[in-house]
Parts: sequence; structure tokens; C-alpha cells
Amino acid sequence: MYFRLARRFLTETDKRLLAKAIWTLGVKGLLSVHKHKRRLKRGEFFPPFLYMSVINSCNLRCQGCWVDVGAKQHKIEVDAANETIRQAKAMGNSFFGILGGEPFMHKDLMKIFEQNRDVYFQVFTNGHFITDEVATQLRKFGNVTPLISVEGTDVISDTRRGRAGVLSQTMKGLETALKHKLLVGVCTSVCKTNLDDLVNNKWVDALIDMGVMYCWYHIYRPVGPEPNPQLALNSAEQRKVRQFVVDTRATKPIIVIDAYHDDAGNALCPAATGFTHHIGPWGDIEPCPVIQLATESIHDDRPLAETFNNSEFLRDFRELTAQNTRGCVIMERPDLLLDLAEKHGARDTTVRGAVAEELRNVEPRRSQYQPGDEIPERSFVYRWAKKYAFNDFGTYTRHFDTANYRDPDVGENQSAAKQPKSDLPVLH
Repeated sequence: MYFRLARRFLTETDKRLLAKAIWTLGVKGLLSVHKHKRRLKRGEFFPPFLYMSVINSCNLRCQGCWVDVGAKQHKIEVDAANETIRQAKAMGNSFFGILGGEPFMHKDLMKIFEQNRDVYFQVFTNGHFITDEVATQLRKFGNVTPLISVEGTDVISDTRRGRAGVLSQTMKGLETALKHKLLVGVCTSVCKTNLDDLVNNKWVDALIDMGVMYCWYHIYRPVGPEPNPQLALNSAEQRKVRQFVVDTRATKPIIVIDAYHDDAGNALCPAATGFTHHIGPWGDIEPCPVIQLATESIHDDRPLAETFNNSEFLRDFRELTAQNTRGCVIMERPDLLLDLAEKHGARDTTVRGAVAEELRNVEPRRSQYQPGDEIPERSFVYRWAKKYAFNDFGTYTRHFDTANYRDPDVGENQSAAKQPKSDLPVLH
């Protein structure tokens, strides 16, 4: 499998782009994590990876979207984005996730990429704005990987994303990016309506045949003004996704990303561990994209390093979350976020101004933390990578107390029994 994956990278991509990714995302990315570890030992903090939602506007209206896509357009201007990246680079960072809305609706997005060629960007996009002209520019810059969202079949995509003909436009953008030999990924927010269609070998094989180099399965989170909780997966379905990810990593020549587990299958939250935080379209510094609360901004006068290191709100978020769960706090314990916001006077970073009410309306449910059902990595490559670069960095060792954990499944009439654990071997 590893030989087939290496051969795909060598034969199906632009070698210059591949070398750029290996250096900026691979080597420099690992160095950024190393610097993060050293900072933690000194009692200092700065996340090694940052996500920026550069604009709130989007051409789609997805179910469960938490972004104010219908509000007046607001974006992070080029100068502010460049200054944020500059200060993060000074701390050793070399990788940035770019979100929206739809990032390619930011008219100056290409300027940000062009003016920061020494770092790597992953753009979360629906693919509708990836034209030949855009793909040509991205190939020229060499520091961008489009992560294109596919949410199901034609009918499911139209329903999930609030527009007609969504899948065909997305696939056109995907084909354009691949035609220009970009390093391309496909992501899916897995929910009830696309679980059977996209979490299977047939779909992964189709991605491989198309030339897609990596995929990302993340779990649908019922948040925002229209959370659509009927779409959320139950515990057994989430475990099915985790097992599929682990098995695919060990058997298919495609990289599979997840952001929820360490090498042993223990659940974690990247925001709670301090691995990453998020910057919203108005410049607000938030724990993660779906937690729209903040006390600081990139537009504040003090340096970004000082802001992250001294933010009592972000520090308390990490510690409070880690004390109570290894999973997603907004899904399991929205009450903790309300208490935290009240304690620190955190502002609602949305236009709609209804985050507190939305949190009060969240029905607690299990997320990635399913004690007793941990599924370790089968692939030795992923085990090594996670042991070094994607773990809890001691967060849960210091703070987590199982006595504080409230299992949302306890006492509930679950619709599906637990899935049996895989008897497939761990690959050495």
C-alpha cells in the first residue's frame, strides 16, 4: 500500500508542488510542532496551526452552517491576513487552514497566497470557483492544496447544500484542479444522509481513480441557527466511521485525515489540546470555527504571541474542556461554554447575535469520545506520525477527570447496538 501511495504521488502530481508540500507542510510543519512542545515545557503557548475564515460570504446555504453567509459581506483584508501570518511564522508556524464562507469569494485571496509562498495553505472550498485561471495561479504559487467538499449524491448534495446542481459544479471544480496537477483533497461532513454513500470502499476507490491524494471525514455537528440534529450520527455510526478511516489508512493508497484521535484511538479535541485555534472573518480569535465566542482579536494592539500566551479565555477553555471530556464540548457540554462566556464576558462573534440561545438549545450527544470503544491505528506510519505530531501534548493527563464526564448516551434509548470491534490486524 505504501509503495502504491508513493508511486501515485510521484506519477500523478506536479513534482515541484510535491517538493513544496514536503518541505513547507511536512518538514517545517513537524518543526512547528516541535517548537510548540518546547514552548509548553516553558509554560508558554502558541498554537502550531491556525485556521482563518477569511470571509463570511458563500454561494451555498448548507444545512447546519454556523457562518452568517447571508449577512453583509465581511472579510479579513490582505494586510491583516499577511500580518497575522507574519507573526505566526515568527513563532515557527508554516501551515494555515483557510475557511469561509467560501474562501474563493474573497477577491484578494490569491494575493495572500502569492505574498506568502514560504508557507502552505489548505483551502476548504466547495470547488465552484476553481476555474482554469484559478488553478493555473495555484499551480504557479505551489503552496496551496484545495480541500473540496463533497456531501453526497446529486439529490443529497442539493438538499444538504441548499442549491440545485451543486454536485456537478463541485465535480467540475475538482476535475479542473486535478487537470492542473494540484495536490487535491476531498472532505465530507458525515451525517445520516451521506453515511452509506460516501463511507465505503467504492467511493474511496473512485477518488483514487480520479487522482485525489487525500480525503477527510469529519463528523457533522448540529450547531448554529438551524442545527438539523436529525442529521447527526449516533455513537454506533460514529464508531463505524472511525473504523473505516483506520482500515482505509492501512489498505488504500490515499491519505486519510482525521482530527479526533491519537495513535491509540483515544479521543481528543485539537482546540482543547491547543494544537489549533481559529480566526473568524471579523478577526476574532476563537477556540475553533464552531465556537463563536471570543475576547481577543487579531486587530488588537498587542502582538499575536502575547495575545495567545496571555488569553485567560482561551486558557480556561482548554483547561475546562479537558477537565470534563476528551470529546467535542459544544456537542456534549454546551453549558460549559455558556459558563465560560459569562465568566470572561466573551462576545458573540456572529452577526445574528444568538449564540447563547443556540447553545442553550443544543441537545447533548456523544461526539468522538466513546470510552471503551477506542480503535487504535493499524498503520505504523500513522501511529508514528500521531505519536510525534498529533496527540494531546499532556493536556488530558494534566486535566481530565473521568468523574467529571457526563455520558450523553447513558439512560438513552439508543437506536443501534454497539458495532463489534474489528479483528483486522495492526500493520507493522
